[in-house]
Amino acid sequence: MKAVLADYPHVRALKEGSVFDFVEVDPVHKAFAAMVREQPYDVCEMAIVTYLQARAEGKPLLLLPVVLRSRFQHDHIVCRADDPLDVTDLAGKRIGVRTYAQTTGVWLRGILGDEYDVPLDKVQWVSIEDGHLAEYADPPQVERAPDGSKLIDLLHAGDLDAVIMGNDLPDDPRLRPVIPDSKAAARTWYERTRAVPINHMVVIRAEHADRREELTQLFVEAKQYTGHPAAGSIDMTPVGLEANRPALDLITRYAHEQGLVPHRLAVDDLFSLRGAAS
Repeated sequence: MKAVLADYPHVRALKEGSVFDFVEVDPVHKAFAAMVREQPYDVCEMAIVTYLQARAEGKPLLLLPVVLRSRFQHDHIVCRADDPLDVTDLAGKRIGVRTYAQTTGVWLRGILGDEYDVPLDKVQWVSIEDGHLAEYADPPQVERAPDGSKLIDLLHAGDLDAVIMGNDLPDDPRLRPVIPDSKAAARTWYERTRAVPINHMVVIRAEHADRREELTQLFVEAKQYTGHPAAGSIDMTPVGLEANRPALDLITRYAHEQGLVPHRLAVDDLFSLRGAAS
């Protein structure tokens, strides 16, 4: 089985073994478009929002209840430190995001709406890339920046009031989180929701549906080589439907409310053949 996974401690045992024929794609998100458009791999890491969109379009893919990457998102919307924004005053502001369908952006817009009453339809969203699905088109409230633009450059030039960034968020003293006390706010949010904000999970081609349990168990066993989380710490790579249900309940709602899927997807259906092409 051809597989694309980034390098993580919790999948190292798989990558060092002979279960899969690994295809290296760096950065891994460059594999997502190919997977949703042509399914060239049997097993593939994928952003959860990309999967929700693919599932809504009937792509022949199934989700495994395996989180590969997650993070608390509260500190990933930033503004200039010399021109700080109040999180409750984002209406009318211009906020950049790599693509409107980026999972980090979906999480943050949902959090801004739920926790801080930000009217998301009153914000001018500015993107610099297309989404992964060929069928996807940005909603009307999204503006495309000129080709070759970089979010950080647009922010420092004053063309944007804030930006949402993922792994490319720089450690730059000229930036500050828009959400005050962002790390404490994220912990408080988690204590209430019990949701680990998923970025990437694992998808398989639908033709391998009868191997779902077997493949999930491989990830469980690989993760055991990293040891158990310390007492009191949060497991940021949970495995299993129930362990991920709080996050999936939220992200399915956010994706629908933000116009990324035409209807809200049922969490249990994400793991079944119901509605998936074969």
